[in-house]
Amino acid sequence: MSEDLKREAGKAALSFVKPGMRLGIGTGSTAEAFIRELAPKVKAGLEIIGVPTSERTRALCEELSVPLTTLEETPQLDLTIDGADELDGRLNLIKGGGGALLREKIVAQASKSMIVIADQSKVVEVLGAYPLPIEVNRFGLTATRNAIDALASSLNLSGEITLRETDAGKLFETDGGHLIVDASFGRIPQPQALAVALNTIAGVVENGLFCALADKAIIAAASGVQIMEPMK
Repeated sequence: MSEDLKREAGKAALSFVKPGMRLGIGTGSTAEAFIRELAPKVKAGLEIIGVPTSERTRALCEELSVPLTTLEETPQLDLTIDGADELDGRLNLIKGGGGALLREKIVAQASKSMIVIADQSKVVEVLGAYPLPIEVNRFGLTATRNAIDALASSLNLSGEITLRETDAGKLFETDGGHLIVDASFGRIPQPQALAVALNTIAGVVENGLFCALADKAIIAAASGVQIMEPMK
């Protein structure tokens, strides 16, 4: 998504933010565009309090003087605004490309409502072209990867499961100190079933399938911004 489209999506998302809201604030470049649209409104007097979904988001909010709280202090939120790596017509999502999926899901589940910001290329008929991020514990890593592979096979899914590394070739570590494996399944026709099954594996901390959490998606394209709601 171009910077202009990100800004337009951020502006559109801002229209859903009301004074006094307790706001979950997402992670990623599109969410950052939203934060940059939000900050001037806050400076002009819009009263909100935010819970960041990552240390990266926290740092940007602090830099731009967006007031923050924690889920310990504010365990119930009104709205979360976040990006997605893929979404289908039912607004099932794949998230976690930026590595913040655990905190993103905790914040989303603590919110009454969730709005996703994305560009048209992220909308797919069936999830899975984007590799599914799965956050895992360091302990027993090989056993956990084997269990994920076996589970995938039982659900007729296949594809490479790779341990995420940084550009410097080191293991990618989440804000919670965990690792991420990316599963290139290609197609995930039953995302809810896979999400539930993955979380039965002891070494899996959380997975990047966000099902039945998003109420709306703001989709930016060259032709303009449109609002998607889940298909019935």
